[in-house]
Amino acid sequence: MKKYDTRLIRNICFAGHLGSGKTSLAEAILFNAGATSRLGSVMDGTSTFDFEPEEIKRQGSISAAFAAAEWKKFKIQLCDTSGDSNFFVDSRNTLAVNDIAAIVISAVDGVQVVTEKLFQVAADNNIPAVVIINKMDRERSSFSTALSQAQESLSRKIAPVIIPIGAEDSFTGVVDVLKNKAWSFPADGSRNVSEIPVPADLEADVQSAREALVEVIAESDDVLMEKYLETMELTEDEIRIALPKAISSGALIPAVAASATKNVGIAPLLDLICDSFPSPADRPARTAKVGDNTVEIAPTEDQPFAATVFKTVQDKFTGSLAICRIWSGTIEADSGFFNATRSEKERFGQILVPMGKKQDNVPKAGAGDIIAFAKLKETKVGDSICDESRKVIFPALPTINPVITYAVHARDKNEEDKLGQALNRIAEEDPTIHIIRNKEVKQTQIAGMGQVHIDTAIEKIKRIFDIEVELLPPRIPYRETIRKKVQNVEGKHKKQSGGRGQFGVCYLHVEPNPAMGFEFVNAIVGGSIPRQWIPSVEKGIVDRMERGVIAGYPVVDVKVTLYDGKYHDVDSSDAAFQMAGSKGFKAATEQAGPYLLEPIWNLEVVCPEDCMGDVMGDISSRRGRVQGMEASGHNQIVRAQAPMAELLRYAPDLNSITGGRGTFTVSFSHYEEVPREIQEKVVAEYKHEEEE
Repeated sequence: MKKYDTRLIRNICFAGHLGSGKTSLAEAILFNAGATSRLGSVMDGTSTFDFEPEEIKRQGSISAAFAAAEWKKFKIQLCDTSGDSNFFVDSRNTLAVNDIAAIVISAVDGVQVVTEKLFQVAADNNIPAVVIINKMDRERSSFSTALSQAQESLSRKIAPVIIPIGAEDSFTGVVDVLKNKAWSFPADGSRNVSEIPVPADLEADVQSAREALVEVIAESDDVLMEKYLETMELTEDEIRIALPKAISSGALIPAVAASATKNVGIAPLLDLICDSFPSPADRPARTAKVGDNTVEIAPTEDQPFAATVFKTVQDKFTGSLAICRIWSGTIEADSGFFNATRSEKERFGQILVPMGKKQDNVPKAGAGDIIAFAKLKETKVGDSICDESRKVIFPALPTINPVITYAVHARDKNEEDKLGQALNRIAEEDPTIHIIRNKEVKQTQIAGMGQVHIDTAIEKIKRIFDIEVELLPPRIPYRETIRKKVQNVEGKHKKQSGGRGQFGVCYLHVEPNPAMGFEFVNAIVGGSIPRQWIPSVEKGIVDRMERGVIAGYPVVDVKVTLYDGKYHDVDSSDAAFQMAGSKGFKAATEQAGPYLLEPIWNLEVVCPEDCMGDVMGDISSRRGRVQGMEASGHNQIVRAQAPMAELLRYAPDLNSITGGRGTFTVSFSHYEEVPREIQEKVVAEYKHEEEE
């Protein structure tokens, strides 16, 4: 693919709920632009964008995918994102680096939860949007109903620009209300589009929609508004010039009708995007840091090279691909750049343009291009890369805490090291996958944004790295502590098996030490234990505390006083007094009313108001305590505290309660005593494991 001038590039990101038809729309654009010879299909596994085996199996996108095509003189760069809430962060990051948000709504299902979230991302980033009401050929489709929902749920600035001719089986064409032109599309889905007169039964609707649009366009410019108030009309040239300004400023969000799978309405949509939506050169400068100074990075090619890596992809054969958006300057193949985030230089060979699972080579790329580099050594998602002459760092990509965690291990123990490397690679590709080496509970854990997110990561590990993986519920990091003080407890280690023996005796007082941690007091007088072995007693106690006493969890908040002991001139040793300290502490803890503590999490749930009662009731059923509530737009924020053990499966349950409209975050708060019946169960499981 050749290099295009920045003003002839259109970066389009398709965003919307799962099943709205984003991928099919992107496929239809490739087909109409001649980049593919037939319409790719998600359902039959021939999609350019949904090429991963996991996507083909699930018949839906799980990761952002990219392709490019030429429409007339313009380069159309397409980014297809997932509409599954499990992969929201990937979709958000991809949308945030684009220039045009194509918000896709099903004409059957209307506005859904992920559509609302991604529309808000576009609004927060001041990205001009077009609303595509797709699936107009389906049974029960309604353009007017979907449009009304979009205006109510998303923005009152949404106005129809391209309206349908017919609906369901009779959806055969579209009308551009500003141009007053209509097109008919063949039933075979080919590219043979015919211009036709505007149907007589739509003339009134077209005129009404045009008047509403002209008013919105006039409102975006003070001079035009003054003229419009006087004449109630604008000339065609005035509309043509003002329309892009209204779209770029966000004063107008065009709505268009389409059917991706029937290939209806795609060509007029492309004309609208190329004629009226901004190129990368028309977008505002990006803010970045150079040292301590804030600078503006203009989207032009005469500036030093600067880009953001917003995604990486792991491939079994080509390794890692770093996908980036160029904000300024140009870069040539077989050269290098400076990673300002990590203060590292990188060299690369080819500049790649992603085309689904394949890549095209280009000798040079510039501002506005979305490109990829293969096999970079240091560069990760979120890094700022640039020319070394201007070391710019762009704002970091937003982060989000995972909501579901599993313990993970290889079924073949000999592959544990290989699994560790695979987990690291997967986490590099997807920053929302967190790999936790939890020494406290002796588990490697994988955390993500939902069950599908975790399952997909495991499937990818199996496919790319040939490792069979097993998931288990994570162990809860309980703590052990004591209720009361015990005194005069003996810890004795004596062993005689011929030759030099082992002998060490210590006497301890053990008492609770709330919120003060572990405290060891040496109260030995008279040399009953030689000075060099007193640290040995403490070491033995600390070792036993780490291994636990009643359930194998660390003991916390205790004070131990060593006040007496015995030794033997020949048989005493460091090891003997370590064992004595360990045995003495274990015996004392068993007498001191040991009990378990469990981690309590702060929980913040954002949910629709009509679900709030069910959400609060569910929190209470999880031994949770609601701390407060507050309104946030159409939603309610519920703040609570609940045990970690009760929240391990909260993600799918909240999804069920709220119909996918609820989200939540968690963070650690403190430890509390475990209820007796739960403690008995945990202790019994530990003893059973010890016996086995």
